[in-house]
Amino acid sequence: MSMDAIDYDIRGAEMQFVEVELDPGEAAIGEAGSLMFMDGDVDMDTVFGDGSQQNSGFFGKLLSAGKRLVTGESLFTTVYTNQGSGKQRVAFAAPYPGKILPMDLRQLGGTLICQKDAFLCAARGVSLGIAFQQKLSVGFFGGDGFIMQKLEGDGLAFVHAGGTVVRRELAAGQVLLVDTGCVVAYTPSVNFEIQYVGKIKTALFGGEGVFLAKLSGPGTVWLQSLPFSRLASRVFAAAPQRGGSQDESSFLRAFSGGGGSHNMMESDSSDSSDSSDSSDSSDSSDSSSSDNDD
Repeated sequence: MSMDAIDYDIRGAEMQFVEVELDPGEAAIGEAGSLMFMDGDVDMDTVFGDGSQQNSGFFGKLLSAGKRLVTGESLFTTVYTNQGSGKQRVAFAAPYPGKILPMDLRQLGGTLICQKDAFLCAARGVSLGIAFQQKLSVGFFGGDGFIMQKLEGDGLAFVHAGGTVVRRELAAGQVLLVDTGCVVAYTPSVNFEIQYVGKIKTALFGGEGVFLAKLSGPGTVWLQSLPFSRLASRVFAAAPQRGGSQDESSFLRAFSGGGGSHNMMESDSSDSSDSSDSSDSSDSSDSSSSDNDD
C-alpha cells in the first residue's frame, strides 16, 4: 500500500503533541487514546489492525491485529481521513512528559525497531508489526521482554520517548552500554545484547540493576533519559500507601465545599457558643440551688 506524504508540526516542550496536516484524501493512523483534536472535515474510523492491510482480506487484517495484541496494544487503531476539499489538521498528544520523534522510515532503510508503547501515530500505509528478541538473555533481562514493536514502510512515523532523547550513530564494531530501560529505538543493523555489570557489589548496591544493554554498531540508536517505568516507580514511592492519616483527612474536609477557613472559624465559634451556654446553665443551676438552701 502506498504511503501518504503528510506535513507535520511538533508543538510544546515537555508535554508535546504533533499536529498533522492532511491534504484532501490523505489519512493518518493513530494509537488508541492518542487523539487531541481534529478539524471538522476529518473522518474518524476505527479499523482492525493497523489499517495497512485494508485490501488483504479478513485473514490479513486478523494477522495485523494479532501482532498488535502480542505487543500489548489494542486490537484496533483509528484512521483519520481528510474528506474535505481543503487542508485539514489532526493532532496527537504524548501520554507522559517527554519528546515526540519524527521517524522517516525511507531514510532509515524502511524498518525501525522500538520499545513497546512507543508508537504514537503515522502516515497511512505504515505497517505496525512485532520484532522477536532471538536471544534468551535479551528477552528475560532486556527491559521490554521478548517482543518489541517493528515499524515498516517508507512514510513518516512518530514515536514517543520519556524525558530527553539522544540519537547516537554507531560505527561498525562500536559498542554502547545503556540502562535497559533507556533504549527507545534502533535500526535493524544494530546488535542488541545483554551484559552483566561485572561485579557483585555493583550489581547489589549500585542501583543500576544486574544487567546493561549492549548495543553494537553499525546503526542508529535512540535513547531516553526518563523511562516510564522509572517515572512510575518514583511516583509510587512518594504516594501515601494507606491514603493519608486521620488528621490529614479531617483537615481536608474542613477546607472542602468552598468554605475554607470560614468553616473552621464557624466551627470554633460554635464550640465557644456551646461552651458559654453550658457555663451559663451551670451558673444558673448553682444559683437556684443556693436559693433553695436559704
